Amino acid sequence: MKGLILSGGKGTRMRPITHTAAKQLLPVANKPILFYAIEAIKEAGINEIGIIISPETGNDVRDTVGDGKRWGTKITYIVQDEPKGLAHAVKTARDFLADSPFVMYLGDNLIKDGVAPLVQRFNASTADASILLKEVPNPSSFGVAQLNDAGRILCLEEKPKQPKSNLALVGVYLFNKNIHQAIDEINPSKRGELEITDAIQRLVDTKFHVDSHVLNTWWLDTGKKDDMLEANRVVLDEMTDYEQDGVFEGKTIISGRVHVGKGSILKDCHVRGPAVIGENCHLEDTYIGPFTSIGDNAKITHTEIEYSIVRENCKIVDFEGRIESSLIGVNVELSRANRKPSAYSFMLGDDSKVEVV
Repeated sequence: MKGLILSGGKGTRMRPITHTAAKQLLPVANKPILFYAIEAIKEAGINEIGIIISPETGNDVRDTVGDGKRWGTKITYIVQDEPKGLAHAVKTARDFLADSPFVMYLGDNLIKDGVAPLVQRFNASTADASILLKEVPNPSSFGVAQLNDAGRILCLEEKPKQPKSNLALVGVYLFNKNIHQAIDEINPSKRGELEITDAIQRLVDTKFHVDSHVLNTWWLDTGKKDDMLEANRVVLDEMTDYEQDGVFEGKTIISGRVHVGKGSILKDCHVRGPAVIGENCHLEDTYIGPFTSIGDNAKITHTEIEYSIVRENCKIVDFEGRIESSLIGVNVELSRANRKPSAYSFMLGDDSKVEVV
C-alpha cells in the first residue's frame, strides 16, 4: 500500500497567512500540520508516500519535508498545476500510484487515532474503497454521505445545500485500483472540479464495495483561523512528552504542562500550560496562557498571550496588553504606543509590522 497526501491548493480561507506559506506547513503545537499526516501514514506501516504540491508553494513543502528519511519513508513530489478537485489530484498521481492500493490523506486534517486502524481494516476486507465519516453540525460545508440502516452507502454529495444526513466525509480515504476507472468515468462538477465524492458514488453505482466507518473521536479540518487555534488547543491538551530545557530567571513561574526549547530564556515570566515555547526565545515580564504555542527565536516582552499561535522570529515588544485567539505569522513585529489596558485578537501574515496606537 502507498500513501498520497494532498498539500496543494491555494489556501484562500487562511489569507493573509497563506500568501507566503502553504497552509499545510502552518504549525500546530510548533509542528507543521503536514508532519502529522506523514507520521500517521508511517505509523500505519506505509513507507512510500506521494505528496501533491502546487506550483506556488511546492518548493516550500519540498524544503520543509525533504526526502522523507527523517521518518524512514520515501517521498515523491507530484505537481498538480491547478486545484481541480481531489479526484483530479488522484488522476495527477496515477503514475506514482500505479495499481497499488493507497490511503489518501488531506494534508490540512488532523485525526486523533491516525489511520493505522483504518488501513488494517481495509487490508482485511474485500472493500474497493473505504471512507471515514464524522457527525458534524454544518454538513453543507463538506462532502456528505447517506447510509441505510445497515450502514451501507446510499449516496454521496459534495457540499449539498440540503444535506441528507449530518455525516461528513473526513479527509482520509482508502482505495484500490478501481478508483482510477471511476474517476475516468465522471465529469467535472458545477464547481469545475473532479469531485472525489462523485468518483466514490460511481463505485457505488457500478456495484463495487465501498465500506464506511463513523469516527467517534476528534477530527480537525484546519482550513480557517479558528480551526487552527482549536487544533492547537486539542493537540496541546493531549501533550504528554513535554520538557523544560530553557533558562528561568528572576520570578519566573511555570505551571502545568509546558515545553520550553533549548536556548530559550524566560525572565520574570508566568507560563501556564498546556503551552509550547520554541528554541532560542527571549521572554521577559510576560504571561503565556494556556493553549499557546510560541515559535523559535521569538522575542516577547511586557505582554500577555493566550490561546494563540505565534510563529518563529516574531517580536512582540512592550505591548502592555492581552493578545488572545490570534494567529501571528513569521517575522511579525508588534508593538504598542498606547498603554491603556486592552485585549486584541489578530491574524497577521508573515513579515507584518504593526504598531497599535
